[in-house]
Amino acid sequence: MKYALVTGGSRGIGKAICKQLAEDGFSVIINYRSNDEEANKTLSEIKEKGGNAELLKFDISNIDDIENALEKWADENEGSYIEVLVNNAGIRKDNLQVFMQNDEWNDVINTNLNSFFYVTRRLLKDMLVKKNGRIINIVSLSGLKGMPGQTNYSAAKAGVIGATKSLSQEIARKRVTANCVAPGFIKTDMIEELDEKQFRNIIPMRRFGKPEEVANVVSFLASEKSSYITGEVISVSGGIN
Repeated sequence: MKYALVTGGSRGIGKAICKQLAEDGFSVIINYRSNDEEANKTLSEIKEKGGNAELLKFDISNIDDIENALEKWADENEGSYIEVLVNNAGIRKDNLQVFMQNDEWNDVINTNLNSFFYVTRRLLKDMLVKKNGRIINIVSLSGLKGMPGQTNYSAAKAGVIGATKSLSQEIARKRVTANCVAPGFIKTDMIEELDEKQFRNIIPMRRFGKPEEVANVVSFLASEKSSYITGEVISVSGGIN
């Protein structure tokens, strides 16, 4: 059985990724923090299509919560390891920097950047020992070009991109890859307050993307077809540069 862990897998882009990886033949571990209803709905949809999945509830911003949950999973699945890790979970707390509060900065950095370090470090050793693994980090166009009102979010995502490029060089000899996927405007609840019509002029394809279009890229990076690709950032943005 090949296992894939998707953080923030109960909704939006994470849900689409979970469903696609299950379709690809992975046994998907759906991480979520609090929304039991949405998590169980995602689990049911995967199982209804004949896929394998399970729920693993923990807070990615809490190092103790991460360690306890992943250690418990390892104990219950002796002899198995998580081959694919998709660091997808994240939050936004937008504000102009001049008005940004300490908690708005710290919460976004901790949830979006520190969690990448905590979760990846915990699972990396097994990938290196097995000489097989895929680390896929969902970042953002904000981390590539910056966005006003998002100095915290842009800093966190840019940090993940830089860390991914460094990590990819550390682990390449062990046949473990690390890449980023940078979505643009994707139809999820994270941008539900935005009017698509107002943003069409800055998107060459003149529309918002679908979560499934991000999931398809993750599917490729999780497969053997991407075995010679590492340290890269692939934008899924409809042409925004």
